[in-house]
Amino acid sequence: MDVDLAHWLVSADAAPALAAAQAEPDPGSLAAATRLRRDFAPEQAAAALTQAGLRRRAVTKFGAAAERLFFTPDGLEQATRGEVAAWRAARYVAAGATAVVDLGCGLGADALAFAAAGLTVTAVEADPATAVLAAANLGQEVICADATDVAESLLASGAAVFADPARRTGAGRTWRVADFSPPFDFATGLLAGRFGCIKAAPGLPSALIPEGVGATWVSHHGDLVETSLWSTDERAAVLLPAGDRIEVSGRRAPVGSVAQYLYEPDPAVIRSQAIGELAHRLQAHRPADGIGYLFSDEVRPTVFAHTFEVIEVLPFDERRLRAWVRDQGVGTLEIKVRGIDVDPAALRRRLRPSGAGVATVVLTPTPEGARALVVRRLN
Repeated sequence: MDVDLAHWLVSADAAPALAAAQAEPDPGSLAAATRLRRDFAPEQAAAALTQAGLRRRAVTKFGAAAERLFFTPDGLEQATRGEVAAWRAARYVAAGATAVVDLGCGLGADALAFAAAGLTVTAVEADPATAVLAAANLGQEVICADATDVAESLLASGAAVFADPARRTGAGRTWRVADFSPPFDFATGLLAGRFGCIKAAPGLPSALIPEGVGATWVSHHGDLVETSLWSTDERAAVLLPAGDRIEVSGRRAPVGSVAQYLYEPDPAVIRSQAIGELAHRLQAHRPADGIGYLFSDEVRPTVFAHTFEVIEVLPFDERRLRAWVRDQGVGTLEIKVRGIDVDPAALRRRLRPSGAGVATVVLTPTPEGARALVVRRLN
């Protein structure tokens, strides 16, 4: 989107086009585009219809507020979910921060949460069109500048810092930290001597976390959504919206055979390598090194994992498993896999489930070899 179109989109002149677009049952359809082009220029009709579609997608992140916010496809993809942004803002308040500089604010998702928490926000965005949309979302000026040029002067007041480096290039989404904007090393360097947080991708390799920088691996309703780097020495998995956390203690989970109860840890627990601490709490063990399942002979309640009872243990043999599915009349089959090279969707097709039965099968290596475990969910 060019900056002139962005200025039009957030102006009162665009209100009729946005209202017409939002009334369309399918804003992405040719029929919708044809109708809007009767009254608006093609680029304006396209922009309004795009907003209508993005706002509908954004409800999962922003709730009812999505109806009044402005988005871009890339900006919406990277924007922080509302409850995650609120959790982060609360941490700033708890740390005693009163002002925060948001370097690379994007569409303003985190800045909105900071402001709602009572913090004074200075927002910076390098892309001119995105800055226009962010200013409309925030109801305040957004500084359009490269974060590397203005960070030092803006942070001189003693404000806390937040940055969510853009993870896209002209070729699309990037996982190379060398391509981040502002640069990853620059962003993490801002944490020295002040309170702050750098939002990173959930798959950020632990080896890239600088010495002395804390990290939280955050899941939201079971989805691993980000790795947060902090100006602290913590290492923990955090489960939102409740805010439960488990520290990374360095404990190792012992290895043992299949037991009566299976725990499937939250992805934040696995990614943070807190599974050893969880195993200690549950008095549980892994079926093999590096496998993200835990087993125990006694069930212990935990918010950090889904718990299953093991009903039957079968060798992982596709012909035998197909016979079991047929004999049990299983028509709805959930397959979970760790540590075995198999595509669950392709395997399900080959097993040809048919019938009224429902089953969950877990495939995992064990000290006795690969096993197919028939399990029943307890929570």
